[in-house]
Amino acid sequence: MLNDAEKDKVVRRLHRIKGQIEGIEKMVEDKRYCIEVLQQIGAVRSALYQVGLLMLESHSRSCVVDAIRKGKEEDAISELMGVFKALHK
Repeated sequence: MLNDAEKDKVVRRLHRIKGQIEGIEKMVEDKRYCIEVLQQIGAVRSALYQVGLLMLESHSRSCVVDAIRKGKEEDAISELMGVFKALHK
């Protein structure tokens, strides 16, 4: 679970990503050079990946630790690895 500072950081990043996506949309509408659009798509993917890492870290430090303390190590590790694999597709 995100604490308030983490939540604010994630929300700010998501707002920035939203702006980048709107920028990409405008670039497509304006028929900008494909490479420029692709570069911006790469930047958005990278930004989303960073948000995912922040969320993964928060989840690991809170929910996974809590599950391990409750003796649910295998469930916690399986869930964590599933999310990690999905993030790295």
